[in-house]
Amino acid sequence: MRQMKSFMQAMSCLAIPQQVRYKGLVAEPNSRRRVRGRQRGLYTVRNTPRNGRVPHVAVLLETSTEYGRGLLRGIVRYSRLHGPWSLCVAPGHLEQELPNSSSWAGTGIIARIRSLQMARLIRSTHVPFVASSLTEFRTPKTGDSFGEIRTDSEAIARLGAMHLLERGFRRFAFCGFTDCGWSIARESKFNDFLRSKGLPCVTYRIRSTNWMHWHDWISVWESEQLVIAKWLQSLPRPIGVMACNDICGRALLQACATAGLRVPDDVAVVGVDNDELMCELSNPPLSSIALNLEKAGYDAASLLNSLMCGRSPRVRLVRVEPTHVVARRSSEVIAQEDPVVAVALQVIRNSSRQPITVTEIVEKSGVSRRTIERRFYKAVGRSIFSEVTRSHLEQAKLLLLETSLPIRDVATGAGFGSVKSFRRIFHQRVGMTSNDFRRRSTAHSSEIVIEGRNGSRDSG
Repeated sequence: MRQMKSFMQAMSCLAIPQQVRYKGLVAEPNSRRRVRGRQRGLYTVRNTPRNGRVPHVAVLLETSTEYGRGLLRGIVRYSRLHGPWSLCVAPGHLEQELPNSSSWAGTGIIARIRSLQMARLIRSTHVPFVASSLTEFRTPKTGDSFGEIRTDSEAIARLGAMHLLERGFRRFAFCGFTDCGWSIARESKFNDFLRSKGLPCVTYRIRSTNWMHWHDWISVWESEQLVIAKWLQSLPRPIGVMACNDICGRALLQACATAGLRVPDDVAVVGVDNDELMCELSNPPLSSIALNLEKAGYDAASLLNSLMCGRSPRVRLVRVEPTHVVARRSSEVIAQEDPVVAVALQVIRNSSRQPITVTEIVEKSGVSRRTIERRFYKAVGRSIFSEVTRSHLEQAKLLLLETSLPIRDVATGAGFGSVKSFRRIFHQRVGMTSNDFRRRSTAHSSEIVIEGRNGSRDSG
């Protein structure tokens, strides 16, 4: 609901003001020079197409899903800072149409392409465009008049697999869609990652994502749901299942109810997109991988602006990166056949916000230190100390991503004894500082893109 409210507020700002004040900057659309914005004072920032007119951009993204809404939030933020842009947005689901050519003098398009017919239609306009789901396999090259938005399938699949692995699962499945390149890519990467660990994985593909558009969609879905339920019943249990997105994840939870399977005890499910409304409406609430959609929307708008201004950017691919897993009840389980290890894992999970020692965990397990260390490593694949550190780091990442707490409070809230040890361990395990992680994983809150007189592109 919070993300929906943010989206509605952003949409209400589509009437872009001629001058925007942003963190000490004034952006005026009619100038030709753009400057670096990290210095003090007020500077004039210029960013218009060569003909000097206000860009008319068609945004063909669904407003019914978090994926589309997240990209739209980033696009609106870019247009407010670097505009004005005249945005043509038609609220709706996955099927979008170009504006009427007689009433829309378009200069650019940002779209989610769902069919070859739509791809041909957009190309026939001969205006620069940035599209999501072009192919998921071909990267735009220098000289192309378009760019692409593509989800990082490998990073998403790895995050989903690690989430289920950390809950003790050793049997896995993936459920996706038959007619979506991005779903097939996630399925492939999920399989590859588990195969590299020597772990089995089975897959299932729902026949179509367009069933809601069919006139007899209720009967079609009821039939499909029975097939999914039968597939789930055939799987060994307990099992961890990754769904290609939240829509698919919610369908899996409904099929589990039809099949009489317990979630998460028999089947744990994790989706993708973190559509809060969709996840919370599920029964039980659906765990999901959050994507940095607003940043991707911002980057897509920046790329389109470069194309509309006649520049030839070297990079024409916008990556949608995952940030973290929002754990809800659909995967909140410890899937361990060894009861001693299950107790130790539960103690570690319950202590992610405060310091805890290996000695304390051993005392609560009821066995000797040597015994639990050996059994824990055999079941989980790492030591108790490593698992405690990993649990604290996951809590720290959550605080860095979802709060504006200072680093000192993040360290305390994630169970680290001191800021110094937190910084050192975070850098060793994550490969970057905590400040860099927060900056890279959030939208462009203070970036000003600069173009010098020679047309070069910089970041302030």
